[in-house]
Amino acid sequence: MNKLYYGDNLAVLRNEIERESVDLIYLDPPFNSQANYNVLFRGTSGERSQAQIEAFLDTWHWNDHAEQAFDEVMGGGCAAAAEMLRALRSFLRENDMMAYLTMMAVRLLELHRVLKPTGSIYLHCDPTASHYLKTLMDGVFGATNYKNEISWRRSAAHNDTKQGSKRFGNVRDVILFYTKSKAWAWNPQYSGYDPSYTDEMYRFTDSSGRRYRKGDLTAAKAGGDTRYEWRVKRPAGGDWVADTDGSYLEPKPGWQYKGVLPYGKRIWAYSKENMHGYSEQGRIVYSESGMPNYKRYLDEMPGVSLQNDWDDIFPASGGESLGYPTQKPLALLERIVAASSNEGDVVLDPFCGCGTAVHAAQKLKREWIGIDITHLAISLIEKRLNDAFPGIKYEVHGTPKDLEGARALAAQNKYQFQWWAVSLVNAVPFGGKKKGADSGIDGLIYFKPEGKTTEKAIVSVKGGDNVNVAMVRDLAHVVDRENARIGVFITLAESTGPMRTEAVKAGYYETLYGKYPKIQILTIEELFSGKQPKIPLVDSASFKKAVKESEGGEQDRLPF
Repeated sequence: MNKLYYGDNLAVLRNEIERESVDLIYLDPPFNSQANYNVLFRGTSGERSQAQIEAFLDTWHWNDHAEQAFDEVMGGGCAAAAEMLRALRSFLRENDMMAYLTMMAVRLLELHRVLKPTGSIYLHCDPTASHYLKTLMDGVFGATNYKNEISWRRSAAHNDTKQGSKRFGNVRDVILFYTKSKAWAWNPQYSGYDPSYTDEMYRFTDSSGRRYRKGDLTAAKAGGDTRYEWRVKRPAGGDWVADTDGSYLEPKPGWQYKGVLPYGKRIWAYSKENMHGYSEQGRIVYSESGMPNYKRYLDEMPGVSLQNDWDDIFPASGGESLGYPTQKPLALLERIVAASSNEGDVVLDPFCGCGTAVHAAQKLKREWIGIDITHLAISLIEKRLNDAFPGIKYEVHGTPKDLEGARALAAQNKYQFQWWAVSLVNAVPFGGKKKGADSGIDGLIYFKPEGKTTEKAIVSVKGGDNVNVAMVRDLAHVVDRENARIGVFITLAESTGPMRTEAVKAGYYETLYGKYPKIQILTIEELFSGKQPKIPLVDSASFKKAVKESEGGEQDRLPF
């Protein structure tokens, strides 16, 4: 069941995912904000990849595709969703926001179709469009199936005021939680207690060092075997001893009891048999008046029932951060997956980006499906999963597996072919679809030949059948122009003798670790066979390795 799909998630949902086959959906679609695109890469020198932005370029503009999607919603059989979208269009008109909402609406209908009746969906967005998306979710999933608008504090305070901002700082994302019906999978989640609360309430410590508070053992209303005497007796002329009920109280000088003892016959919260058990376990502690109390240990308390304001999960950092600017922390997805699914359930992320949702699903022993529209994301998720879960088994659909598949991709979409080819050499993609935007650069590989200064290698990809020596010569010029050290020429076609000669003429890049060809030619066939560019000490800052996960993540050990 574990599968990664390259392609438009609308087509994958319609053609590959069965009706009512998914238990939990999490989606983090690109936000409709120029400042918040889901950019997967940023190089060590600050260059930003346009590939992910370009993949969603048409999303933000009203065009024929948006009009077609709008018509599909109108005729999709969900009258509520159609009316919601029609009302939004009458208000927003045909602008970028409306195009974004239309793109989302047609996909939300498909997500509703594949979700099981007991399933849940979490839509992660920002306040730019969250109110419109909530309206759409009401139309698709039903307002009565709305459960929460979760606020996740994604960052600390911004210093925008000093930069001239005249508004409050934006530090939170919105996560909309809906179910498909009135019966859904649910596992309560808890957060940690405030230290001031534990200091005040859990003041006592027993001989084992465990902290506890005293719990009342009485009840207001009898139920079953709960009305009986539980007290300490003093035999005439004898010492204080445990009575026949098994309870015990050490006497103190000067104690006097008149009439019925205050801890005598009354209504208790537990049966006499259970009270005996608690006494034998040492779970009963007596007050000075002799009243028994139940020991409630702090280490047995689950915590505070989780609310809809999540400020206890911080952005991915340190060893968890893989260098993706919009990477969501694993703890955030673990919380969602743990709360709304069980082991063996199917988790779907139709905008899987850098793969945090599928990572969390794998760790918590769920099945999973990930979809993304760029080969960049798919190849990165593969690397992440293989690093974190050595030996993991899963299927990848839509990416080339052989030369025939590579040729088909190059014929279908040259940009996707370039991005896919760049991923084969672990390069950061560079440039977008605009003419002249890449300046002869399709990817960058950063490395530190002397262990200090970061250098770069230029990657150029050619997917046509006609490659020639002039292309190699052009790459050499780009390497010199960009003050790079190495150029990598990737070609789908076979290289020619003159091309290889031209590469040799470019000379070598010399380091303390040896000499490296300044221009290196690699064919797709060679990359399939495992051959890689010869580059010293590749900088891991652009492609950090995911931390290896321990065997079998335990749901009950999730961090608060």
